Amino acid sequence: MSEARTPAAAGHTDIRRDLLMIAEMVTPGSRLLDVGCGDGSLLEYLASEKQVDGRGIEIRQSGVNACVARGLSVIQGDADSDLPDYPDAAFDYVVLSLTLQATRNPRKVLHEMLRIGRRAIVSFPNFAYWRVRMQLLLGGRMPMTAALDDPWYETQNIHLCTIADFDELCARDGFVVEQRIAVNGEGKRLQNAPANWFGAQAVYLLRRRGG
Repeated sequence: MSEARTPAAAGHTDIRRDLLMIAEMVTPGSRLLDVGCGDGSLLEYLASEKQVDGRGIEIRQSGVNACVARGLSVIQGDADSDLPDYPDAAFDYVVLSLTLQATRNPRKVLHEMLRIGRRAIVSFPNFAYWRVRMQLLLGGRMPMTAALDDPWYETQNIHLCTIADFDELCARDGFVVEQRIAVNGEGKRLQNAPANWFGAQAVYLLRRRGG
């Protein structure tokens, strides 16, 4: 899925806004696993700007090749099937950016992320965003936005959710929300506006209760 991009730090090519918000949540010098790391933009940025010891999993061979070309430590793998192979508390952070909705069992993936990492950072498109609601109400067809930019017959998304849905799951499963950032369709952070209505995307920093 495409996403608005913004200039990154000096020496870097453009990087997605949600990835910059994720980078803000990461402590310098930490160990991190990026699940569904794409071309490695986040891993490269964190290594350069925050001296993070990063590893990656990417399902597409083309993405793995792009990461290796950047000198990154990335293997081919699937979030649904390969996370159980990692030992407990192997990382400080486990990241899943704009991928949760494409997993077969998102709840299980979240639990695995918080088993192998002290904290999890998750970003996803909000299916309750007001533009999505209006397209369904007025047009009666599957909506398309900047964050949901594939037609229904080509999308990889199989478990779309809303910010309210995700909040409910976190409460139910004992995930503590340390930080939540919601952005509108232009990538600007929401301040006082209701996130479930006006947030096109959300980024969460999570930990287990008592962790």
